[in-house]
Amino acid sequence: MAKISKTEALGRIGFLKRELERHNHNYYVLNSPTISDFEFDLLMGELQGLERMYPEFATEDSPTRHVGSDLASGPGEGFVQVPHRYPMLSLGNTYSKDELLAFDQRIGKTVTVPWSYSCELKFDGTAICLTYRDGRLLRALTRGDGTKGDDVTRNVVNIPTIPRQLHGDGIPSEFEIRGEIYMPWKAFERLNEARAEEGHEPFANPRNAASGSLKLQDPAEMRSRGLDCVLYHLLGEDLPFRTHIEALEAARSWGLPISGYSRRADSIEEAIAYIDGWDSRRESLPFATDGIVIKVNELDLQRQLGFTAKSPRWATAWKFRPEQALTELLSIDYQVGRTGAVTPVANLEPVLLSGTVVKRASLHNKDQMDLLDIHIGDSVYVEKGGEIIPKITGVELTKRPAGALRPDFPTRCPDCGTPLVRDADEARHYCPNSAACPIQAKGRFIHFAGRKAMDILAGEATIETLYDKGFIRTLPDLYGLTREQLISLEGWQEKSADNFLKSLEDSRKVPFERVLYALGIRHVGEQTAKTLARSFGSVDALAAAGKEELLQVEDIGETVADAIIAWFASDNGRDTVSRLREAGLQFEVDSGSQTRLSDALEGKTLVVSGNFSIAREALKALIEAHGGRNSGSVSGKTDYLVAGEKAGPEKLRKAEKLGVRVISEAELNDIIEKR
Repeated sequence: MAKISKTEALGRIGFLKRELERHNHNYYVLNSPTISDFEFDLLMGELQGLERMYPEFATEDSPTRHVGSDLASGPGEGFVQVPHRYPMLSLGNTYSKDELLAFDQRIGKTVTVPWSYSCELKFDGTAICLTYRDGRLLRALTRGDGTKGDDVTRNVVNIPTIPRQLHGDGIPSEFEIRGEIYMPWKAFERLNEARAEEGHEPFANPRNAASGSLKLQDPAEMRSRGLDCVLYHLLGEDLPFRTHIEALEAARSWGLPISGYSRRADSIEEAIAYIDGWDSRRESLPFATDGIVIKVNELDLQRQLGFTAKSPRWATAWKFRPEQALTELLSIDYQVGRTGAVTPVANLEPVLLSGTVVKRASLHNKDQMDLLDIHIGDSVYVEKGGEIIPKITGVELTKRPAGALRPDFPTRCPDCGTPLVRDADEARHYCPNSAACPIQAKGRFIHFAGRKAMDILAGEATIETLYDKGFIRTLPDLYGLTREQLISLEGWQEKSADNFLKSLEDSRKVPFERVLYALGIRHVGEQTAKTLARSFGSVDALAAAGKEELLQVEDIGETVADAIIAWFASDNGRDTVSRLREAGLQFEVDSGSQTRLSDALEGKTLVVSGNFSIAREALKALIEAHGGRNSGSVSGKTDYLVAGEKAGPEKLRKAEKLGVRVISEAELNDIIEKR
C-alpha cells in the first residue's frame, strides 16, 4: 500500500468504515447486497492496511474488529434476541495461495507437534446455531452480532433436514452445533419464478433468499421455500472427541445433516489440491458455494491457537474469485416496473460468462451508476458468480474511449413523462403516475390476471393488445369487455373469446384474500393479503382501519401500513373497489366458509404465543370461530395473551407491563365453554 499522509489516511479510514457498515447492513439485515463479496473484501483489506499503517486511528468499533450483524432492527420484528453461549465469530479469508502458506507457517510457530486439516466446502447461506438438550432441539439462533442472535426456532423446525429429536449413542446432555441454512439451486429458481409471476423483484442469489426466508413471520410460507441445512462445528463442555472430523462423524450418526464433501488433509499442499479440485467442479454442485474452509483438525490444537477479537486463529476461508468478463457497454435502458420503480439495465457487447451468453446486466439504481462512474462506451467488468442476474461490478478506466459521455439518469418516466420521485429511505426512483403510466398499468393487469390472483386467461401479449387497442385502462374495464371486442382482435376466434369470458365469470367467485392480493397494493403480497383478509374480514373494514389498528396485525409494519392507507385514500383505489364490487367480485370473507360456534370471544383481541396441544393456526381458527380476533403483537388493545409452552418472553413482559391478562390454553377453553 502506498504511503499516504495522516490527514489523508484519517479521511479515507472514515469513508471506508461508513461504506463497510453500510454494506454489512445491506448484506446481513436487508439481504440485498449492492457489491460482490470480492469488492467488499477489497474495501476491508484496504481498511486493515491503513489501520496497520496508522494504529492510532484503529478504533474498537471498526468493521475490522467485529462481525456484521443480522439482528432485527427494531420492535415488532417478531424475534427475541438471545445471548450466544459461545461467541459466533467470522472467518478470516483470502484469495491468495501465498497467504494460505503463511497461515500454515503461523500455525507452525505455535504448534510443535504434527497436525492435519479438515477441508470443507463453504456453503453460501446464512449462519445458524442449534442447541440440543437431552437429544432434543432446544433453540436455534442466527449469528446476530456475534454475541447475541435472533431466536428463529419456530422457523427452523420447519426445515426437514434439521431433526427435533436425535437418536444414537454418546449424545452429550447439552451441546451446540453450528452451520448454514441454505437454499439449493432448484428451490431458488422455483422461488424466483413464483416472485416474477407475482410481480416481485427476484432474489439476486440463494444466500439472500435463504436469509430472507429464515426471518419470515409465517412459518408455513417459510416451509414452502425449500430451505436446507448443513452443520460443521460442534461445541460443548467436556466433549469426548479428539478431532473436529471425529466430532462431525458422531453428529452425523445422531441424525444431524453433515456435509459429505469434506476431506482430511495432512498438509497445506493437500488442502490446496482440494481447493484446486473444487474450483473447476463447483458449478456442478446443487447449491451455491463461495469457497473452501480450512480448519486445524485436532481440537486440543484449536484451543492452543485460540482466537483474535474477530476470528479463530486455527481456521481460514479460501474464497473463489467470481467469474468475470470484460465487455463494452453499448447503451442503457431504463425499465419501469409494475410498482413504478425505474431500473437501469445495461446493453452489452455479447460475452460468454459462466456458460451463458450475457447481453444485458443490471445497474441497480442511480447511486450504483454514480459509484461506478460509468460512461457509455466503457469496457466494464460483468460478474455472475453465485448470482443468476448478471451485474456490472467495475469499469476498466484504461480502456475508456476519448469523449465517452456519462449517461443522464432520467428525471421523467421513460414511458409516460411524469417527473420521477425518490423516497427518502430508498435508493430507487419511482414514477408516481401509478394510475395512468402505461407500463405500470399493463403490469397491474398482468398481476391481476395471474394464477395466484384472479386466474383470468390473459397473458402478457393479450394484456398488451387489449391496452394498445384502448379496450382497457383500469382493472374494472376487464369486466366490461364484450365478445365482439375480443373477436375483433387479430388471431382471436369465437372459442378463445368464450374461454376468456368464462375465466372472467369464474373470477367473480375468487375469495376475498386473492382479490385483495390482485389489487396490487404496494408491499401487499400473497401472504400479507391472507393475513389482512383474516384480520379484517372485509374491504370496508380494511379501508376504514387506521395506522395503529393495522400495526396490530401480524406481519404489518409501518411501511406496509402506510402503503395500505395511501392506496385506499386515493381516488383510484376507491374507484377501483367500487367498480369491481359492481362487477360482482368478492370483497368480504365468505361467512359460510367459517363456522361460527359462539360469541364467547366477541369483541376480544387475543395474542397467541408458544406451543400448545394443537397447532397454533388451529388455535387461532378456534378463537375466530368463537368471535375473537387474533393479533400478532401485544398492545393496550389486547384482551388476552394465550401463553403456551415456551411463550415469547418479550410478549410476556409487555403483557405484564400493560396489565394484559395472561391465560393458558385450558383457561381459554374454560372461557369458551362457560359461554
